[in-house]
Amino acid sequence: MAKFLAMGDSFTEGVGDDDPLRPNQVRGWADRVAEVLCARGDWEYANLAIRGKKIGQVINQQMDQALSMKPDVVSLYAGGNDILRPKADLEALMRSYDSMVKRFADAGITVLLFTGFDTVDSPLFSKTRPRTAIYNEKVREIADRYNTLVADYWRWREFSDVRYWAVDRLHMGTAGHTLMAAKVLDVLGTHGVTEGNWSSDIEVPVLPAAAVNAPRQKLRQDLGWAREYLAPWVKRRLTGTSSGDSLSAKYPDYIRLGAESS
Repeated sequence: MAKFLAMGDSFTEGVGDDDPLRPNQVRGWADRVAEVLCARGDWEYANLAIRGKKIGQVINQQMDQALSMKPDVVSLYAGGNDILRPKADLEALMRSYDSMVKRFADAGITVLLFTGFDTVDSPLFSKTRPRTAIYNEKVREIADRYNTLVADYWRWREFSDVRYWAVDRLHMGTAGHTLMAAKVLDVLGTHGVTEGNWSSDIEVPVLPAAAVNAPRQKLRQDLGWAREYLAPWVKRRLTGTSSGDSLSAKYPDYIRLGAESS
């Protein structure tokens, strides 16, 4: 039985892809990938990712558990929450990231890394773009050093379409997570991790027509978004709290996951 383990933060936990019947009430791209793996072959799945986690927390709280579970494939994406903090020492953090990837690679585990999303079109996060570019270069260096797989989020330009994003503007929505699942399965299939390329098993939803809002309507939407999502996010940063503080990993033990799983 092959084992797929996902670790990281909200991106991998599945925030934005709401499903009230699932642990932590989210589904996400990793669940969707696991559903295909389990339907197609002899795979089991675990997910240790928790929203709000930074690189150091992923290392301290998830790495040893992940290694002890002896996965065949581990997906790892952390750093988005560090990039949002201008004072974070990316050079030091990425040295730690390198050390973590080395431990998985030395154990003979296939590692799937992710580059960060290109925020060039984001009014809110465009200022983080230079830091994301540095992060991505470090990820590519790590991938070359340890011969890992890379899911190149930065270069997948279709994710710039706001219709792939959740209403909080911070996370992918259901359409985005579904597309990401297809992309990840394509990477796994292309590199022979799976017996074939199973990305076509993912039915990517047709996007709704793009909204055209009058300036005053857009302003009202922006103000509503700021009250509902931006203000709580800023408050958490100022108080040193996280949206994931009270949460546990969705699937801390291996399971056979189906599309109907709850």
